[in-house]
Amino acid sequence: MKHRQEPRPADREATERALEEAALTLLEEEGVLSGLNLQRVADLAGANRGLVYHYFGSRRDLLRQALRRTASELQTGSGAFFALPRRQRTKAFLRAMVHNDRAARLVLLLAIDGDLTFRMTGDRQATRAAHARDVASGDVAADLDPAAIDVVVASAVFSYAVRRQVFAREAGLGVKELDRRVEEVLVRMLDGLRSPSGAQRNDAPGRTETSG
Repeated sequence: MKHRQEPRPADREATERALEEAALTLLEEEGVLSGLNLQRVADLAGANRGLVYHYFGSRRDLLRQALRRTASELQTGSGAFFALPRRQRTKAFLRAMVHNDRAARLVLLLAIDGDLTFRMTGDRQATRAAHARDVASGDVAADLDPAAIDVVVASAVFSYAVRRQVFAREAGLGVKELDRRVEEVLVRMLDGLRSPSGAQRNDAPGRTETSG
């Protein structure tokens, strides 16, 4: 028989995080449509159920706060990411989401819920600066819309990370093999955005590293 964890000491920040993590764990195990049992969340976190309402106000606010925290942690270190050339940036983004598919799922849930606090395409100033470097290096033609490029890449990467197991099963492939193929196709698609001079200066299309 499973026993309830002993109540945690009255440390608000630690208790909030424990409740958020418990909520996300149950959400992943049971699915978003099953509803969230707050007593089970409290038991898993080793906290009193009343603290959910005291700290968060409602079940929805608990989930939103947990999802926001996950999303904000995902943005940590994004400065170094945006400094990469477009090819490496795209690979890094895909690999990060593949290796942290939980974050990808939770970010999409946040978006579905209508929360606008997380930018799925990154900081606007950073993406504009990266695009300017891409144009200067010839990696992207000057007449292409940077916002549209970022939206297309983010849409493809987030949806792939969330459903890659299903996609692999449907394709009859191992997941890691499909990761490698998807990375190659995505990078080669982006190679088509190069200016004519950039296409001559950069590596030949299709030379990608195998994803881990």
